[in-house]
Amino acid sequence: MDIFVYGSGAWGTALAILLAGNGHDVTLWTHDPEKASAMARTRKNLALAGVALPKGIAVTSDPAGAERAQLVLFASPSNILRRTAKTAAPHIRPGTVLVSATKGIEAGTGLRMSQILTGEVAKECPVAVLSGPSHAEEVSRHMATGCVAACEDKATAELVQGAFMSDMFRVYVNQDVVGVELCGAAKNVVAIGCGVVDGLALGDNAKALYMTRAMAELAVLCQKAGGERSTCSGLAGMGDMIVTCLSDHSRNRRAGLLIGRGAPVALALREVGAVVEGYYAAESVCQLADRLGVELPICRSVYGILYQELDPAKVARSLMGRDRRSEFDYRWDGK
Repeated sequence: MDIFVYGSGAWGTALAILLAGNGHDVTLWTHDPEKASAMARTRKNLALAGVALPKGIAVTSDPAGAERAQLVLFASPSNILRRTAKTAAPHIRPGTVLVSATKGIEAGTGLRMSQILTGEVAKECPVAVLSGPSHAEEVSRHMATGCVAACEDKATAELVQGAFMSDMFRVYVNQDVVGVELCGAAKNVVAIGCGVVDGLALGDNAKALYMTRAMAELAVLCQKAGGERSTCSGLAGMGDMIVTCLSDHSRNRRAGLLIGRGAPVALALREVGAVVEGYYAAESVCQLADRLGVELPICRSVYGILYQELDPAKVARSLMGRDRRSEFDYRWDGK
């Protein structure tokens, strides 16, 4: 299969390596001609230290290469996905399968990444989502990983499953696109907060409490938005939350760790040195919750730390002091 990948960061590059290893003809796109030239020459991406690009991957800064692709993969950061989709749209043939590997919710519109692709590209192109617990550093080194290919059209989800699946990269089909995408976006917010918990040295008990209750509120958000609660217990939900909250590879966790140790938010984001998706998702997730009438005490607390300069220690005490309630007695207002 001829596959074109928009986005040459760590994740796009890791997936390009995976796809090339599966025997596909892969072209990796970057908007920067100098970066394209350097990657083509050195067969390296500075975002993935120690990993070599296979010879079978072509690198380009020309978006027109997508014209011959049967599958187009988008792996740009969420805050620039719309811009990337606009660049790509004139070069995508009708009926081409589009896959979003970007996790986020667009600020202002509340749109999921697959909805952005559908709106910008159109042309009757089926859109699927690839999500799950998958650090680029490990995927690029062919370490065991499991993900979800989500699309309402099962045949498209199975096509994506077949394209990506290998002996070290398992892919499961899921038709709950809403749930898969909301989990992928919101877990980044939760991971920042989990880093804060570690930065405050609150302990393992607190971290387990935090993650479990965060997943409970995300399940309410998913169902209210039209997704399935069951998705939250799968790879796109709990699986992705575990790896993002606990791994040293996680940029979101590292940012939260710095904030919990006293670093100003702006400094923490700079120190991480790459896009911290949870920072953008915190605002978008809370805006979506407002529209749906969902409380989300944990995600709103992370938003307060990031955007309202709330003191992390005081926020933690506030969460611990919430009113008593039954563990599984959920209502849409969170009470």
